[in-house]
Amino acid sequence: MGELQLMKGNEAIAEAAIRAGCDAYFGYPITPQSEVLEYLMSEKAYERTGMVVLQAESELAAINMVYGAASTGKRVMTSSSSPGISLKQEGISYMAGAELPCLIVNVVRGGPGLGTIQPSQADYFQSTKGGGHGDYRLLVLAPASVQEMSDFVKLAFDLAFKYRNPALILSDGVIGQMMEKVELFEQQPRATTFDQSWVTTGKTPNRERNIITSLNLDPVLQEQHNHHLQEKYERMKAEVRFERYHCDDAEYLMVAYGSSARICQKAVLLAREKGIRVGLLRPITLYPFPSEPLLELSKQVKGILSVEMSAGQMIEDVRLAVHDTVKVEHYGRYGGVIHSPEEVLDAFMKKIVGG
Repeated sequence: MGELQLMKGNEAIAEAAIRAGCDAYFGYPITPQSEVLEYLMSEKAYERTGMVVLQAESELAAINMVYGAASTGKRVMTSSSSPGISLKQEGISYMAGAELPCLIVNVVRGGPGLGTIQPSQADYFQSTKGGGHGDYRLLVLAPASVQEMSDFVKLAFDLAFKYRNPALILSDGVIGQMMEKVELFEQQPRATTFDQSWVTTGKTPNRERNIITSLNLDPVLQEQHNHHLQEKYERMKAEVRFERYHCDDAEYLMVAYGSSARICQKAVLLAREKGIRVGLLRPITLYPFPSEPLLELSKQVKGILSVEMSAGQMIEDVRLAVHDTVKVEHYGRYGGVIHSPEEVLDAFMKKIVGG
């Protein structure tokens, strides 16, 4: 068993970054994720491992620092919350176009606009559909516990380098601020086992210097590059991850991720106490989305409730996955309000069972 600690979700991400061999963090404080930067500073990440930790002058500066460091093949990351991630979108699109691996953390808060500092899941579209310009995708992981906040840092770095693509951990203010027991993994070396032939190490005796850019003024070459990217995004679908909860005998299904999935676990148990066989499918990767497992489950159930802390965003992917062969409805609280298990069950009874 590894080292056990009681930690906030944001602290777990920061500690995991140090232990995952992260070379540099560039960020800017914004509630409810400021503890990531604060923890890295207070834990003296540079003294522990040589990790560079810098509060940039703005979110725009931070993401462009990530771009520069990522082009050298280093493990680099940034974190922010919803409005800050919006400011980073141009840089994220540049990095996707230049095929640069990095880790981005979004601890989502309520919006739109500056909104509130309370938790939300209303950044699903932005995260999974390419929130910036152009046709691109991010690898998106959705933790539902403080333990997963830690574990997904190493996983995200591995996937980012495997596919040369930015990876995003999509959390929210509930998971970021809550405290749970975490089993920390051992300190990892900085060396990466993935191909590094593309990095900007300058001209060598064996090859010309590498040039990293997302700019290509030749439309034919740009189209070829886009075909290459789309083929890569298809390969990413092999990384789909999900969790089933009481699905073997389920006659109805809830679909939820992150903190909503935790709430739905209790709602499932409350429903089963009433003799209603409900299961839960929890997407762990939001891109790639677990469409095929959801389609298979849809063949055995009478209805599906998509539960989100938003006005309804993931429900579009749920409906696409099941091809409209079964009733799919949405229930959510938004703007920073968190639903209770009882509210979820009440909505399920009205929208799915009694509908």
